[in-house]
Amino acid sequence: MILRSSPASPFGRKVKIAAHVLGVMDRIEIIVADTLNPEDSLRTRNPLGKIPALTLEDGTTLYDSRVIVDYLDHLAGGGKIIPAHGKERFEVLTLQALADGVMDAALLQVYETRFRDEDKRSPKWVEHQSGKVTRGLDALEAHVPHLSPVPTIGAIAVACALGYLDLRFGEGWRSGRPRLAAWLDDFAARVPSYAVTMPH
Repeated sequence: MILRSSPASPFGRKVKIAAHVLGVMDRIEIIVADTLNPEDSLRTRNPLGKIPALTLEDGTTLYDSRVIVDYLDHLAGGGKIIPAHGKERFEVLTLQALADGVMDAALLQVYETRFRDEDKRSPKWVEHQSGKVTRGLDALEAHVPHLSPVPTIGAIAVACALGYLDLRFGEGWRSGRPRLAAWLDDFAARVPSYAVTMPH
């Protein structure tokens, strides 16, 4: 299988950690994709030109990260990082959605400064996205995710969201959120692939 991603992508990192946890990482080759290059093969695999994208042995390509991790869990026997049924399944998927939303909002803030000229940037738009991150983090501080011996995709996604905030915004999110900060330290200590997938 071929995973098209980039080292800094929090969604790509989520897939990589999931693959490590599930024991299937040795079956995946990682190719760095350039989402801004129209000549990059990514666009022939995912018409949206977004990462991550996973091309299977038969040539089929899966995207986005939620679909990919669902497939990898299925490949590993099912019910490993995504509970197969019941209340726990939807709690884990909702936690993943919350973390993914934090990552999306953080990315949009980065893109605002990366892709718009300074005179065209919208402080109101940035504040709108920042509010999503703040509310998401406050919700996680109030209800710190359970960390099971095999982390769920919800916990993996939260760790990737917090790691991305560290990468792009520094450690300011930790202020006033001691439980969530301690949780990330615990995740990093328990899940070796968190360090392995750390963007440089």
